Amino acid sequence: MSLTPASIPVRVCAGLDWASVDHAVCILDVDGTVLDRFFVVHDAAGLKTLVRRLLKAGVDEVGIERGNGPVVEALLQAGLTVLVIAPGQVKNLRSRYGSAGNKDDRFDAYVLADVVRTDRARLQPLVRDSAATSAMRTTVRARRDLVAHRVAAANQLRAHLQLVFPGAASLFAAIDTAISLTFLERFSTQTQADWLSVKRLDSWLRSVAYSGRTDPAVLHARLLAAPRGTTGTDASVNAATTSAYVAILRVLNTQIAVLEDNLTTQLTTHPDTHIYASLPCVKTLRTARLLGEIGDARGKFPTPQSLAALGGVAPSTRQSGKVKAVTFRWGCNKQLRDALCDFAAGSRHDNAWAADLYNRAIARGHDHPHAVRILGRAWAHIIWRCWQDNLSYDPSQHRALQNLLAQTNAEAA
Repeated sequence: MSLTPASIPVRVCAGLDWASVDHAVCILDVDGTVLDRFFVVHDAAGLKTLVRRLLKAGVDEVGIERGNGPVVEALLQAGLTVLVIAPGQVKNLRSRYGSAGNKDDRFDAYVLADVVRTDRARLQPLVRDSAATSAMRTTVRARRDLVAHRVAAANQLRAHLQLVFPGAASLFAAIDTAISLTFLERFSTQTQADWLSVKRLDSWLRSVAYSGRTDPAVLHARLLAAPRGTTGTDASVNAATTSAYVAILRVLNTQIAVLEDNLTTQLTTHPDTHIYASLPCVKTLRTARLLGEIGDARGKFPTPQSLAALGGVAPSTRQSGKVKAVTFRWGCNKQLRDALCDFAAGSRHDNAWAADLYNRAIARGHDHPHAVRILGRAWAHIIWRCWQDNLSYDPSQHRALQNLLAQTNAEAA
């Protein structure tokens, strides 16, 4: 039975160009005719207006460039299907409608709406992770940001000390450790450090419960061997700067520890923890990173290849005529790639199959990052299978690992 024009269901699509202040919206009918164009302010009233006008126009699918935030929440709560089209894709799609390539919010909203209309079969509806997984992802990324801030502050403190108090810059293993910060709080200038003798330094280290293995005599020798720092009035002025950096690092260390404790608590109740905790060479942070970045919405990655591709561990192949190039994949979820590569790099120290795969990649002439991505792609297939079946990783069921171990044992015999 063929559909008559009157019986063909009306399909209305919309595109929304997200912004921090207001959002441009374009609504198209089944033929691509613009039914409505408007802006809504990014506040509670504006989002209510957005949903009301979309539903009134009969919209059921909306194209947007990002898959999170209050706008997406409002659309999903209204029962609308959200289709995420990456900003890089939108940039390339602009040339489909004109050669100028100019960035315009109204035009981008139209492009998003028309792509939903014409290329719906190519687009994947937004599949959201559970609230627990989203919270874990937020915590993991917040911790990474704080660690980056700590590295920057530590580098700034070290550079400062190398000018005004070189002896303290490399006295302990790391400038941001608790013992190093405690030392700088007590001995912030060269003049204060001059008071120290081996015996006095040993006594002070005992008083602060120093657990390091470096002998006080060695630490004192480092102070004496370093160039002398500033003294006099300038020393007290520079000490204020030192104290400021130390205070920042203290706060960062405290908050990073708070987030790590929070991740430990979250992992104890998450139903997918056992999948990632069973992988080789993973502890709390790696488990949380993998779980948070991969998520728990199984429909998000229908195949292991899709996980490897979005995770950036699968190469990008380009071919034109007889020329074929296999290159680094730039378009991916960089947070997910970092999580997969960090795990893969660590797994080779605790898994014979992973070590063999990595070593063979190095033997073929690949550098360390490339070899880690090769290993990461192999792990992506294993993780995906465990993830889909909700099973822990069992080395005894890993056929490639068991074959390698059997071969190794045979050669040893």
